[in-house]
Parts: sequence; structure tokens; C-alpha cells
Amino acid sequence: MAEISRRTLIQALPVAAGVTLATGTTTEAVANAISIQADGITLVAEADGSVLVRDDADRVRLSHFMIKDSVLGQQRTFGGTPSLVTVDGRPAIQVDYTMSASAQQVTVRGLFTVSARRAHLRWEVGGSATLTPSGFMFARTVLNPSAPERYVPVTRWTRDARGGVPYEVNAGALYQETWAGTRAFFRLDKTTPGFTNATWIHAPGTAANVTEVELVLGEMRPAAANGLATAAPLSVDAWCDQPFGLHDPGAELRLRAQVVNGSATARTVRLTWCARDFDGKKAGHGTLNRTLAAGEVWDETFTVGGEPQGIVFAEVKAVSGADEAFARTTMATLRPHTYQAEGRFGIANYTWMLVPDKASVGALLRRIGVKSVRIAYDGAPGLSPAELDALGIPHNVQLGGVIFNGTPAQVTAWADDRAAVARASGARYFEVANELNNPWMQGQRVPEYIRDGLKPIHDRLKDSGIKLMNCGLGGMDTVWTAKFIEAGGWDLIDAFAIHPGRGNFTPDYAPPPGEWQQGENGTYWNFLGALREARRIVDEQGGGKELWLTEAYACTRPNRWWNDNHRQAAENVLLTLALAVSEGVDGVNWYQPHDSTIHHPQEADPANPEYHFGLMNRDTGVKAALLAYATATRILEGARFVRWLTLPDPELKGLRFDGFAMLWSRKDGYLLNADHGADQWYPHEEAWSDHWPTKTPLTLPATGATVREVDCIGRERTLPVRDGQVRLTLDGAPRVYYGLSE
Repeated sequence: MAEISRRTLIQALPVAAGVTLATGTTTEAVANAISIQADGITLVAEADGSVLVRDDADRVRLSHFMIKDSVLGQQRTFGGTPSLVTVDGRPAIQVDYTMSASAQQVTVRGLFTVSARRAHLRWEVGGSATLTPSGFMFARTVLNPSAPERYVPVTRWTRDARGGVPYEVNAGALYQETWAGTRAFFRLDKTTPGFTNATWIHAPGTAANVTEVELVLGEMRPAAANGLATAAPLSVDAWCDQPFGLHDPGAELRLRAQVVNGSATARTVRLTWCARDFDGKKAGHGTLNRTLAAGEVWDETFTVGGEPQGIVFAEVKAVSGADEAFARTTMATLRPHTYQAEGRFGIANYTWMLVPDKASVGALLRRIGVKSVRIAYDGAPGLSPAELDALGIPHNVQLGGVIFNGTPAQVTAWADDRAAVARASGARYFEVANELNNPWMQGQRVPEYIRDGLKPIHDRLKDSGIKLMNCGLGGMDTVWTAKFIEAGGWDLIDAFAIHPGRGNFTPDYAPPPGEWQQGENGTYWNFLGALREARRIVDEQGGGKELWLTEAYACTRPNRWWNDNHRQAAENVLLTLALAVSEGVDGVNWYQPHDSTIHHPQEADPANPEYHFGLMNRDTGVKAALLAYATATRILEGARFVRWLTLPDPELKGLRFDGFAMLWSRKDGYLLNADHGADQWYPHEEAWSDHWPTKTPLTLPATGATVREVDCIGRERTLPVRDGQVRLTLDGAPRVYYGLSE
């Protein structure tokens, strides 16, 4: 048989064991097998209706299809009859599947075609007016893989035509199969990975009850596979092989890039790249040109020199004619640090996105000074209590599900279960439910919460050594808290927990409670004012209660005036944690480790604020906020707050701790993005853009020959002292100074 290259071959002959096909593959012994073939891929229809996917080895077997019907329930196929047909002028394998006796009216037909290194899989379902295509699935068996199947959401970077910063949007979903030297990717428009299991992949159908899946073979990144699957003209991926892009000081930062030509013809592609530091200075850039054949994948590696501590923001762009694609990532350096045994700073939410692996995530938590995890118990997402114990990281639990007005038996069963989980987890604190004060400042269901939730847990754990917290309040809800105290809840807790959310206000904005405005964008969502009110209540009520911020925030939802840009977030992380220490907070858990949501891990969700609270981006590359968190934990651990500083200009602010001071200016006000319009959209500046227009010189007495300045991401510089004085320049960004006179 003649050599085949980039064209489709049909073989409708009996195939015996050991017969070599045009690509050099061999098939199993299957009587009257039907196969279709293209460059790098062969599909073989077996007598029972299964379809075998091969390249130079057997890779995947596609066997059954499952439908969902509101009357018939879930029904699967049981074998099928293959035949050779033509679809749109191309040869195809058709499989007419056999349904069970209880679903004989349902018809399922599979149509499978191939092109270079790619198969198109289509299932058509009919015969019932009550089908539920959202529940369709197909069965696959992966043959001799070298790694477990991995769900990989695929995103695409885009720019808003109005301006602002670029962001990611969803571009499909992949299930990646892995062997030594190659991979396969099932590509779907949508899927719910929680519905997928070892046998079935969730593959929702269209309103016409059709499911379509692309299968791509080859050693490539998921983004490239997605580009080939969708025939995108150009696709680009940018990443760093180092976990989280985080390096030791002075390390060589290696930016990886992969470009794929998903079109049907060769194209000349111009590849440009640029990496900028936190000040916007180019740390590296360049341009390359190359002609890519149809479907060709192009890999490049670029090198950027590392600083003692800092971050670089990298973009890779591919252009061919009118087509353009780009991708971004971050890389950073972080100094080593030996932390004390105890600390006030932790992580809220689950440490559930274990990418690239548990060991790397655990090492990162230790490296940035995480001293508590808000939620950890056996069966919860993320690192288990035993794994956190091995890392020396204390952990708590937050469990909800309070059954309001339940029967005694229901309340007993719920409380017994939650108390048992808390005991088994080895938790230090139990936060009983979460933000039950919603709707805010209305004080709903407070007595019921105490009766059906808090007191049953208190009674079961009163001699356990586990401290109790109230449900962490969304904002400093004075109405709910007053009713909680009145109803006797204060005597049942060991720690008062709040979540002082923050809008487009600097963390030190502190309006009194009487001035708080409600609403989605109201001043109720301020940080320092909420914290001071919580401190006042704790001190006023007495009893030695602790004060915890079990969620603290710096949301980076792109191009929204209510939320921080990435530079603002880094500044605000440092100031938030310093203010928490200044108010004597016993613990702060930052919300959350990664940009993502627990139900849709690593999918893009640009409009959802819940998605953007992470210290790391969706691709797990660090944000500047992570460096700010590590800077704060290192500077503030064990620090003793002394006083607020009184400076010559009342718009200049400062906190004095033992051994150092933190200084900033409010000459530009307490509002961020203050020039926003009536709608929510606002063009955020890039992370490397200084957004404080007013620079104020200040001369202060100093004790030595130099003063050491540390910015929000931990970069240091030395300032000279002359005649016992040092000259500083302040703006809205907080900076730490060592060597100022007391």
C-alpha cells in the first residue's frame, strides 16, 4: 500500500493480527474491521461497535454512550453495528448503537472522522421527546497510560476594546491522557468534571441532542491541543516550569512559550515577547520569525535575569497577517526566611487547588509564612490535617449546614456529626457556619442560630480544647452582633470572627459605623472602620475573647472600579496586615490561595469577584500580592505595635512598631479608582504602573548611617543619613523603614 501523508485513507478490508497499516501501526485481530486513517492517527471500528484510537500504539477505546431522559432516566448503549460511510465528502465510521430493552425507542448513532493527528467524534441521539442532553456521556478506556487522566480547563487571553488590562476567558475544556512521549486530549465546549469518572466523560449535547468532541494526539501543551481541535488560526501559551513561577534570589527566570498554527495552510508567524518588572522596566524582550506548517507546534524558551526579590510580568504574542494571539504569565524571586514557630497569618478557604502537586503547595505555604489554614478535615478538598501537621501548619475547621428550626433529632444528628469531624481533624478552632448575617445589618435568625447551631456545638465541644468562633460575619455587622450579644451568644464563643470586606477604599479608610452606607458598593465594606468597631466590641464585652479576621481580601477582578488592580492589591495586602496587627488581631486568614472557584477549578470567570481573591493567578503564577503577603508575614511576625505616628503633615500617615515604622501618604485620598464613571467598568492600570500622582518629600531623624526601605513586594533599598536626618519620598503606597529614630 502506498505511503500516506496528510490525506485520508479508507480501509474496508478484513484486518488480521499483525497487519501493518500505512502509518506503520498494527491492529488487533478483528474480523471485517473498518478503519479510517490520517497522518498520525487511525480509527478502527471493532465488531462490537467499539472504536479503537491508534497512532503507533493502541491508545484509547471508545465503547459506549449514555443518554439521560426525564422519563427513561439514564440509559446506555450495549454494543453497536459499524459501517463505512461518507460525511461531507470524507470517509467516516458510523456506529448504530444498540439500546437496552427499556429504551428501544431511543436511537444513538456515532459518526467518527479523522484529519491530521485529530479525530472528530459525534453522537446523535433521537427517538424521544424527553431527552436531557445536559446529562449525555461517553465511555472511554485509556490503554496503558503513564499518568492518570487530568481535567484541564482551557482559557484564552483577550483585550477589552475600551482599554484596561487584558484578562482570560474560557475557551473549552480538555481531558488529558498521557503516555511516555505523547498525549491525547478530548476537547469539549463544556463539561462538568465532577460528573466524569473512570468510565464516563460528561459530554453535554446541544439542544438538537448532538454531542461533538475533538480528540487530538501528540506531545504538546493543552493550549496547543485546543488550538488544533478548534482550528484556531493561532494559539499561544506562556508559562514557567518552576512551580508558581517562584525562584530563589538571583535565579535565571526561564519563560516558556508555545505557538501552534491551527489553520490548514503554512503561515509565517512573528513571535514577540516582553517581560517587565514592578517598575515597568523591561527585563527582557525580543522578536522571532518562523514559517509554520499547518498544525505545526513551535516551542521557545526566553531567559530573564532574577533580582534578589521581585516580580516580572511576561507577555508572548504571535501575529500572522490579521490574526493575533497572546498569553501572559508571571515569574518572581523571593528571599529565603526562617519563620518563628507561631504566627498570626494564615489562609482562608480550602487549600484545594493542588497544582502542580501537594508537595509544591505545602512548600509554598511554608515559604510565605502561612501559620494557619481555616478549613482542614479528612474528606475536605486540599491538604489533609495529617499533611498540614507534617508541615507544621496549624489548622481549624469551618463547618455549616445549620438546620434552622429543625426537629430535635435533626439538630442532634447535625451537631454530633460536625463535632465529630472537628475532633477528628485536630482543629484548634471551630468556626460554626459562615456569614449567616446575610442580608447584612438586618439581624435575621440570630436566636435560631444560637439555639440550633452554636449552642449544640458548644455543648459537645466544651471540654475538648477546641475553641469556638461565631459564624464569620460578612462585614462588621453591628445589628447582628448586638442581637447575638443580647441572646447570650457571646458567652458561647472564645473568638469573635469577622470578614471585613473592602471596596475601592484604601485599607486605612475608617468611617464610623453611623456613616456606613449599605448596598453592593456601600461604605459598609471598609476595612479599618470595621476592624476598629470589632475591637471596640471585643474590649467592651470583655471575657478575654480573641479577635479573628477569618477572611481578608484584595480582589483583583479586572477593569472594575470597585476592585483593586494588581499593584493596588499588593500595596493593600501589606497595609491590611499591618493594620490588623495594630488593632491587636489574634489571627488573619487571607482569602484565598489561587484565583478560581472550588466548583470550577482553574476555569476563567472574569466577571465573578469570588474568582479573583487569590494570591496567585489562575495559572498559579504568583501575583504581586503573594510577595506582599510574604513581606508582611516576615516583617510583622512577632512585631509589637507601639503607636500611630504624628507627622508634620496630617495627610502623611504612619505606624510605629518596635524596630521599624510603616509610612504612607493620603494626599491623593482614600478612594481608589476615584475617577470612575456611572457603570462598573473602569480601565485598570497595569501592575507595573505607579498610580499615585502626588509625591511628598519628608525629612525625619534617623539613628545610623543609613535607613533601609522595604516596599510592598519586599524590594529593599538603602537611603543615606546626613547629619542625623534621612530624606524620604512618600505616596499612597505603604513602605517599611528600619533605622528611623523612635
